Formats: sequence, C-alpha cells, structure tokens
Amino acid sequence: MKQSLIYLVILFLISSCKPPEARRPVSNNSGTFIDASIERNKQLNKIEYNQIESLIKASEKTVLTSDYGFWYYYNNKIETITKTPKFGDLVYYTYSLKTLKKEEIYSKNDLGQQTYYIDQQELFSGLREGLKLMKEGEVVTFIFPSQKAYGYYGDNDQIGSNEPLICEVSLLKHQIN
Repeated sequence: MKQSLIYLVILFLISSCKPPEARRPVSNNSGTFIDASIERNKQLNKIEYNQIESLIKASEKTVLTSDYGFWYYYNNKIETITKTPKFGDLVYYTYSLKTLKKEEIYSKNDLGQQTYYIDQQELFSGLREGLKLMKEGEVVTFIFPSQKAYGYYGDNDQIGSNEPLICEVSLLKHQIN
C-alpha cells in the first residue's frame, strides 16, 4: 500500500512536469477583410485626390504642395524674414473650415480665436503642420485630404466621415518660448 502510494506520487510528479502544449487557433483568418479595407481606402483616396486636383486646376492662385501631404496657398504672405513657429511656441490664430465645394462648415466667428502650443496640444494633423509653415500676420488657405483633417470619424458634429477640407487660417500672434 505504501509502495503504491509512492508510485502514484512519482507518477503524478512526472506527469505534471511536462511542458505546456500550444493551443490551436479557434479560427483561421485569411485576411480578406483587411485586403478589402485596403482596397476601399485606396479607392477613397483616389476619389479625394481627383477632387482636390480639380479644385487646384480651377484655382487662380499658386498652390504649393507641402511635405506633410496637403496643399496650400497664401492669401496674405509676409515677405520679410521672420520666424515660423517651432516646438513649444504659443500661437494665436483664427480659422474657418469649408467643404471642397466651398460650402462653409464652421466660420471664423463660429470657432473664435484659438491658442495652441506647437506640438504640445491636440489638434488635427493638417492644421498642426500647417501652422508651422506660417509667419505672424499671414493668411493661408490649406486643402487637406480627409486623413490630414478629421479622418474616418469626422468631428461627430458637422464634419462627416472621410471629408477633405479647405481651411483658411490667419496667424495673429506668435510668441517664441
């Protein structure tokens, strides 16, 4: 009896020391959803860029392309050498937002004067990068594809999903920190 109890304990210890077995996946995802999503986004981007290209061709302004993936032109350009905002600088600005059909979404009066510490606060990526290109006193019109504006979610109010925007910005004051 005592011997069988010892064998039973030894058998238990040996069986409990084996390495864990890997679990088999419950389902196998082939990636078709992701592939379809990528294709849908490519088509959406193509439509947006065609709309923006048509808008630029119809414009009488000299439209520049930024390294950040948007386009812009100056309504009021400051030719004197002054500094553009850098990380941590405080800027005061106003802006308005329109659709590519130039239908106003938010006016400068709706949005009021804004303050922003460069790269230290939350702001949609196009405007964040656009402010860094401006000098105090300049007025610039930016054309943002949806991924540089409010993207897939919009602003949960008046800006819809995947909506490219025209944004006119006036840089009122630039405080260097």
